[in-house]
Amino acid sequence: MEARNLSTTLISCFSGSPTPTIVDKWVRWNSSNQSCIILNVDGSCLGNPIRAGFGGLLRHQTGHWITGFSGYIAGTSDILLAELHAIHRGLLLAKEMNFQEVFCYTDSLHCVQILKELTPKFHKYATLIQDIKDLLNLDWQASIDHTLREGNNCADFLAKTDASSTSELVVHISPPTGLFDLLDSDSAGTRFRRL
Repeated sequence: MEARNLSTTLISCFSGSPTPTIVDKWVRWNSSNQSCIILNVDGSCLGNPIRAGFGGLLRHQTGHWITGFSGYIAGTSDILLAELHAIHRGLLLAKEMNFQEVFCYTDSLHCVQILKELTPKFHKYATLIQDIKDLLNLDWQASIDHTLREGNNCADFLAKTDASSTSELVVHISPPTGLFDLLDSDSAGTRFRRL
């Protein structure tokens, strides 16, 4: 907070204009206020050389755990591929479980934009992007929206968990150790400051 105040003061000293007002933004897990299944997904790239993982979880709108998943992407990867893998695996899992209405949230605005636009046929991930679009257009109510990373903590935890493993896909019937506090925070509607 002190750094923010210092930067605001410096800006106002040299700009000659009044000090801008900085408004804190508070974020919480988005349950969409609908009676449906919520899918949160995330991708992760860690280390050098880069190891990419993905993860996500399905919950009731109240925050109660249904299932989760995580996995490692072998070979060279980047964050876009990791994020797209998370979305694809999450939607596949929701469809396999016969859910009829799913809201998918990712903190990758880039992925949301790609999936809502016409896919360039020469995009390096065109096949995976089209597979996701095909899933979204099946006979169910499925949508994808953006959330800020502070509202996606549980999916982030799962994505980072398997970025360091060698399992291509792990389905978590119960929450992994270390995830319980984050799940409780989401269910309680805890708000986190957007930095």
